[in-house]
Amino acid sequence: MADKTEAQDDSKKMPEPEIAPVVGESVPETEDVKPAPADPKAALAARMARFKALQSQKESGRKATEKEVRDAEDRSARLAQISKLQDAHDKASYKLLKSEDPDFERKRNWDYTVEESESWDKRMAKKARSRDNVAFADYTKEANKVYKRQIKQMDKVDLDSYAAQKAEKLQRQVQSGLLQLIESPEGDLYTVNPLNNQINTPAEEGYSHDHKPSQEAIDKLVGDLDKGERARLKARAARGIRDENDAGDVTYINQKNKQFNDKLTRFYNKYTTEIRESFERGTAI
Repeated sequence: MADKTEAQDDSKKMPEPEIAPVVGESVPETEDVKPAPADPKAALAARMARFKALQSQKESGRKATEKEVRDAEDRSARLAQISKLQDAHDKASYKLLKSEDPDFERKRNWDYTVEESESWDKRMAKKARSRDNVAFADYTKEANKVYKRQIKQMDKVDLDSYAAQKAEKLQRQVQSGLLQLIESPEGDLYTVNPLNNQINTPAEEGYSHDHKPSQEAIDKLVGDLDKGERARLKARAARGIRDENDAGDVTYINQKNKQFNDKLTRFYNKYTTEIRESFERGTAI
């Protein structure tokens, strides 16, 4: 019995065998984990130190941001001042040269060709007409201005896409019998319309509902509509027109009536204030 007890004690005292690490495997280093302080005062002091460190970081970040903002404002102010000084210098130089030499303008134009001078004159005349034509005259001229502006904003014609669509339409009309496919003695193929003998020209067809615009065309149309709506709202805001859902007393039935009432108020309010107040008090006879 004593031998068994001694054997059990010896087995407990035997050290555990160490496991060798696998070749190529990194052995993680044991980190010294600081035990949480048992003293509440020490824990509070640690939290306060951490809080002060965070406050210090916040303050340093705020100061750095303010410094960057000030530097950006200084750069913008310096650039504006430099541009203003450059404009003043150019104007002063121009006046000085013009005062010293009466033929300064004529001599300066020697550097331009006749075509460049005529193009510049046309451009200035067109710019003056556009500047004078800003005010509203009538709806026909306004629609004409919008049409010209939209024409200028149109993208360039995609000739490759046009040629591909034309070839596809010619092939479809040849298959349907509207056009005839003829081969020349040289071996060239071309289409002929038997009604008017037109060559490589699609025949007139009725409208078909199977046409589907591309996604790019739809996005462009939606973008143009949104742009027009934003321009309309911007013009309304510039004229001081509010939306229909604005708070306040409603004294109009639509926007046109509101504009008319505002115009009457602007011109006749000083004469009708006393009468309107009398009606509101119920003292008018």
